[in-house]
Amino acid sequence: MTRATAVRAVLAVAVLLVSVYISLTMSPRLGLDLQGGTRIVLQARDTATVEADRETTDRTLEVLRQRIDSLGVSEPTLTRSGEDRIIVELPDVQDPRQAAEVIGRTAQLTFHAVEGPAVEEPDEKPSGSDPTADPSPTADPGPTADPDGLTLSDEQGRALALGPARLSGAGVEDATAGFDAQGGAGWSVSLEFRKDAGQDWKRLTGEAACHPAGDDRRRVAIVLDEKVISSPQVDPSVGCKVGLPSGATQITGSFSADEARDLALLIKGGALPVPVEIVEQRTVGPTLGAAAIDASARAALIGAAATALFITIVYRLFGALAAVALGAYGVISYAALVALGVTLTLPGLAGFVLAIGMAVDANVLVFERAREECAERPKRSLRSALTTGFTKAWSAVADSNATTLIAAGLLFFLGSGPVKGFGVTLAIGVIASMFSALVIARALTEIAASTRFVSDYRSVNGIARPGAVRTWLVRKDPQLFRKPVRWLVVSVALVAVAVAGIVVRGIDLGVEFTGGRLVEYSTSRPVDVETARDTLAAAGFGDAEVTTAGDGDLSVRTGKLDNDGEHALRTALAEEGGETTKVRDELIGPSLGDELRRNALIALGVAVAVQLAYLAVRFRWTFAVASVGAMVHDVILVVGAFAWLGRPVDGIFLAALLTVIGYSVNDSVVVFDRVRELWGANRRTPLDTIARRAVLQTVPRTVNTGMGALFILAALAVLGGDSLADFALALLIGICVGTWSSVFTAVPGAILLERNATTPPPVPGKRKGKGAARGRQGASRRDPLDNGARV
Repeated sequence: MTRATAVRAVLAVAVLLVSVYISLTMSPRLGLDLQGGTRIVLQARDTATVEADRETTDRTLEVLRQRIDSLGVSEPTLTRSGEDRIIVELPDVQDPRQAAEVIGRTAQLTFHAVEGPAVEEPDEKPSGSDPTADPSPTADPGPTADPDGLTLSDEQGRALALGPARLSGAGVEDATAGFDAQGGAGWSVSLEFRKDAGQDWKRLTGEAACHPAGDDRRRVAIVLDEKVISSPQVDPSVGCKVGLPSGATQITGSFSADEARDLALLIKGGALPVPVEIVEQRTVGPTLGAAAIDASARAALIGAAATALFITIVYRLFGALAAVALGAYGVISYAALVALGVTLTLPGLAGFVLAIGMAVDANVLVFERAREECAERPKRSLRSALTTGFTKAWSAVADSNATTLIAAGLLFFLGSGPVKGFGVTLAIGVIASMFSALVIARALTEIAASTRFVSDYRSVNGIARPGAVRTWLVRKDPQLFRKPVRWLVVSVALVAVAVAGIVVRGIDLGVEFTGGRLVEYSTSRPVDVETARDTLAAAGFGDAEVTTAGDGDLSVRTGKLDNDGEHALRTALAEEGGETTKVRDELIGPSLGDELRRNALIALGVAVAVQLAYLAVRFRWTFAVASVGAMVHDVILVVGAFAWLGRPVDGIFLAALLTVIGYSVNDSVVVFDRVRELWGANRRTPLDTIARRAVLQTVPRTVNTGMGALFILAALAVLGGDSLADFALALLIGICVGTWSSVFTAVPGAILLERNATTPPPVPGKRKGKGAARGRQGASRRDPLDNGARV
C-alpha cells in the first residue's frame, strides 16, 4: 500500500466515523411538507407615510412573533425573506384560520369619549365572510375613519357618536385574560397602562364622570379595529374631573375564553408598523408527510440495491467496491444534511434519493478509462491502469459535476420555498459523491488492485477486460456522423412534436404559477368527481375544478378563496363524503403567482446563459453552443411531453427541469471531453471520425450512469405517490432525451459548426485550466539522470 492510498483510507475511515456518529446522535430538520403544518408568506406593503423596507419589516416580524408565541404553537419559525417579505412556519397547525386572522389583524386599540347617541347610520362595515372573497386581505395599520365624526355601534347595536381618540393601544403596558369566578363577570381582559397613558386614562374617565349616571356620555368606548368591543359606564363612585385613580382597567364584553385570550394577545402585540398581505399559504397534513418519507425511503433502498447490483454485474469486484462506496456516500451526505441544519423538504428528499443513483457517475468514468488502459496495454499492472484511469477521468468528472453544481445553485437562488431545499440537497450530494468516488472508492480499489489474487485472476476485478458493449461497438464501427444533418432533422422533428403539444394542448400551469387555491381532501366515504362537483356548485362554488388525487382523494382547485370559504367548501364535501380531512392546502396570491412564473422563466434563461459561459471557457465555443442547443432541445421535449400528457407544471417540475439541464450538459461534457482529447492527439483526422470514436468510447459510461439514475427514478415513480410521481416522470423523460441529445444532437451540431470555424484543432495534451499546467510542471521536475524506467 502506497502512502497516498494509506492517507485516503485513513481520511475515508475518519469521515465515515464522524458521519455515523452524527447520523446516530442528531435528527434531521424536517420541512413542513414532511412533518405537517402551515406555511404563510406575508408581503409588507407601503403606506402613505411608512415605507416597507428592511427595518420596518423586521419590526413587523417581532410584533408577529409576539402574537404567534401567544397562540401556543410548538416551535414556530419566523424569518424575513428579502427586503419586505416574512415567512411564518407553524408546525402541526392544520386549520390556519385562527393563525391567519391573528397575524393579519392590526389590533389598533383606541379609547374614545362617547358624545351621545348618533342620528346617522354607523360607519362600520358589515361583518361576514364571502366564500369567494379575496384570499389575501390587507391588514391596515390603523383606522381610516375621521376621528372627528366617528359613528360606531355599541355592543347592543345602538349607534354612538364618538369623540376623537384620547388614548391608543401603544399606551398599554400589558394585557392579560382572566376569569372572574367570584364576581360573575366572566372572562375579561385586564389592561395595565404605562405612566403617561395612565394619566390620560384618568382624565378621560374624569370627564365622563361629570355626566349623570345612565347618560350615554358617562360611557367610555373602547374601540378595536373600528369596532366597539366595550363601552362601560364610569362607576358612580368616581367624581367629576377626578377620574379613576388607578392606571389599570378591565375590558368586559361577554367574552368567551378564546375571545378573551385572542384579544389580549392582539392588544399586547400592538399595531403592525406596516400592513401585511398573505400572498402564500400552504398546509400539509401529517399523514402526507409521513407517507412521503416512507415512500422515499423504500424507493431509495430499492433503487440503491438495484444500482449496486447493476454496477457489480458490470464491473464485478471493483463494481462491488463501488457499491460499498455508494453506501458510504449515503451516510456521508445524510450526516452533512443533518450537521448543517438543512431543512429537508419533499423535493429535497427526492433530490437526496436521486443523488444516490447519480453518485456512481464518477466511478463509471474511472472504470471505463481503466478498461481502455488495460485494452491498450494488456501487460501493464492493474494498479497502474487504475491510477491512469483516475488521472484521465478527472477532467470529465470535474466538468460534469461543476455543471450539476451550477444547476443546484440556480435552484437555490432562483427557486422558491421547498425547491430551495432541493438545490441544497443536490449540491451536498454532488460534493459527497465526489468524495466517495475519489477518496473512498479509490482507496478500496487501489488496496484490492495491490493484492496478488486480484492481479492474477484478472477476470475477477471487472476492468482488466473491455466490456461486451464496447467490444461489439468497436467491431461494428458504425459510421454515425457521415451525414450529421439527418440526426439534426430527427431532433427538429421531435421538437416540432413537442411544440405542437404546447400549442394544441397548452401547458397546465399549477396554482403556484397562476395564483388561486388548491386543496386536497380525504373522505371517509367514497365520493366520485361528478357528485363532488355538483355538491360544491350547489354550495356556491361553481367555478371549482374537482379531480381525483391519490387513493380516492379529491383535489379541488379554485380562484379566490379565503380560509372561511375553504371551511365552507370542506363542510359541503362532508355532507356527501362523511368525515373530510384536509390532506394538503396551497393558497397563492395573484401577485406571487405572477412573480413565481416570471422567476421560472428567468431561472431557465439564466441556466442557459451560465452553462453556455462555463462550457465556452472549458471547451471550444462550437462545443459550448452545440451542448446548449442540445440542452434547450431537452427542455422543450420535457415540457412538450407534459403538455401532451396533461400533467401540471409547478415548482417541483421546475426543479426537475433544471436538474435535466444539468444532466444533459453533464452527458455532453463527457463526450466532448473525449473529442477534445482524441482530436488533440490526431489533429489531421477529420472531426466526424474523431467524434465517432469518442461516442463509441463513451457510450458505455453514458448507458451505465443513466441506468443507475433510472433505477432510482423508476422506484420513485412507482412508490413515491402523487407527491413525487410527476417529479420522477419529468426526470425519466429528461434523462432519456438527454442521453439521446448528447450523442445525436450535440455532436452533429458541433460538427456542422466546426465546418465554418476558423479555430485550429486542440494542441496535443493541452487542456484549459490549471490541472494540465500543474501536470506539465510536475513532469519537468524529473531528475535529468532519470530516464523514467521503473522495475
